[in-house]
Amino acid sequence: MDTLVICIDRDNDLGEKAKVITPVVGRGANIAAAVSLATVDPEDSDTNTIFGGIRILDELRSLGVDADIVSFAGDKKVGTISDKKIADQLDEFLAAQDVKSAVFVSDGAEDESLIPLVQSRVKVDSVQRIVVMQSENLESTYYMIKNFLKDPKLLQTFFVPIGLALIIYALAMATNNPQWAIIGTLLIVGIYMILRAYSLNDKFILHWTELKQSFNSHQLSFVTTLAAFLLFVIGTISGVVSVWNLTGIEVSYYGLLIVLSMFIKKTVLWYSGCAFVYLLGKIFDKIYGKQEYQNHIVEMLFVLSGTLLFWSASSYALSIIAPETGYTFDIAYFIYSIVLAVIIGLAGVYFSVQEKNDEKEEEKPPKTEEKKPERTIVVNDEDGDEKRNSKPVKIRIGIRNDKD
Repeated sequence: MDTLVICIDRDNDLGEKAKVITPVVGRGANIAAAVSLATVDPEDSDTNTIFGGIRILDELRSLGVDADIVSFAGDKKVGTISDKKIADQLDEFLAAQDVKSAVFVSDGAEDESLIPLVQSRVKVDSVQRIVVMQSENLESTYYMIKNFLKDPKLLQTFFVPIGLALIIYALAMATNNPQWAIIGTLLIVGIYMILRAYSLNDKFILHWTELKQSFNSHQLSFVTTLAAFLLFVIGTISGVVSVWNLTGIEVSYYGLLIVLSMFIKKTVLWYSGCAFVYLLGKIFDKIYGKQEYQNHIVEMLFVLSGTLLFWSASSYALSIIAPETGYTFDIAYFIYSIVLAVIIGLAGVYFSVQEKNDEKEEEKPPKTEEKKPERTIVVNDEDGDEKRNSKPVKIRIGIRNDKD
């Protein structure tokens, strides 16, 4: 196939509204899917995206290009989960089809954010945005506000932080602590903005989905994930309590550095244990499912290396900044820890490179030996009959002696 026309429905309107299972492959199947979606929701722009992709497909075929069309859909929870579903569908499709290039069709900037994902798997020759011309009534402020209030994604984005801020403010005023009203409001809004900026909420949802899947499939990772979460909580509590207890010690200087060093020292071992328990569960499930697990071993080596660095650095910092706390850590031990952490890190890099080389070797097609062309040699026997021999024959050439 020379060109593949790719239509993206990131929020899975095809599945949620029209109950269409993706990927949708072929011209006829995409027309049927677009008609089904338009019947359920005539205002959905994904319908126009599919029809726009069909128009591009017809143009390519009229030029004699071997082309086809496919529509991929993600999930209503737009973000990491939806992008992962689209990536899995695209990988499965490309594994079964030999596609040289693609044309990316979308209805706006949200779907176009997946262009790097597609480009990492197939060459994209063109990006087409299908823009729908609207009438004046549709452009009215009333219509825009009405659709805004119907969109659950926009409601969650804008109204969740406002709602949390109002709840915190009301609780602070109800408990006669007005000084906490502004502080709590700013804290909640700030945390929410960080979560949205780094898509941490999508990652939490993804991990929660994986946890439910591991429970339903009776995997050990369900237990180890819960244990890792408890270790994380206990470690955080231990760090907070240790920092809080600093007020009972006569320390020469209270600042961000000493608080940070104390928190890291008290939590890093708990956090590393959390990572080890989580990865052990993943390794066991991979071994049980007869899958590759070496990458998790590499991750454990890097976790061990980072743990050693953070623990030794925080211990040495406390021994210098606040000797009143009773922590002593010689600089020689700190240097030894750095050297050991580097060695462990190099071991992780070595195993990672070996794993990639093994994958490349598996992907290489087996070498086929070229067959040498056979030569047919005609030999006359004593009776004068011709005998044909297609096998390699050694012929000795020399000078005949008359005496013979």
